[in-house]
Amino acid sequence: MTRIKICGLTALDNALACAEAGADLLGFNFYPRSPRYVTPDAAREIVAGLRAALGERCPLLVGVFVNAPADEIATTLAAAGLDAAQLSGDEPPDTLQALGGRAFKALRPRDPVEAEAQAALYRAHAPRGEGLPALLVDAYHPALYGGTGEPAGADVARAVMARVPRLMLAGGLTPDNVGERVRTIRPWGVDVASGVENGTPGVKDLARVRAFVAAVHAADAAAGETA
Repeated sequence: MTRIKICGLTALDNALACAEAGADLLGFNFYPRSPRYVTPDAAREIVAGLRAALGERCPLLVGVFVNAPADEIATTLAAAGLDAAQLSGDEPPDTLQALGGRAFKALRPRDPVEAEAQAALYRAHAPRGEGLPALLVDAYHPALYGGTGEPAGADVARAVMARVPRLMLAGGLTPDNVGERVRTIRPWGVDVASGVENGTPGVKDLARVRAFVAAVHAADAAAGETA
């Protein structure tokens, strides 16, 4: 089954509803320039509430960082009670290595050649377990670290998939297009933030969340029938 990550959460009740709707991973953005930014203290309260309410059913909880040093990331993960980190900036492979398999890199390649080169650079320090992606691919933008609302190219995604076992696909995904992307690319997982919002960054529209999850599951079922 394709894993589903709902990213950019800012409130406990909204995060709980996304978990109950079928999210496998939940993301919290620690990049101060993001409209979905949360402080480590706020994230700690949300995470504690999720774990208390859901217990073993709690999704994996991921902190999203941009160009933070490894020691700061490790401190925030511990303080907030998070499971893993997503590195969405220009972090070198050494940052992944320092986090000891608890972090995965988000790439924004411009083309398949660059995608293969970046995948080769980071794959040695990618998480090994099945619960996290090896790499994430987002749409390229010269100035933004994700959140563009633009789709990543299918050729770019496939180039990374040829290098790593578990690709998470991000960029411009919505309930209307995620099924087609899952059917044609077959990523390990999909990541959505603005695509399940209704105008307010950080607040997920639960009807859109449920439609997104349903579209992914329907694509998985269709793929299983044709396998």
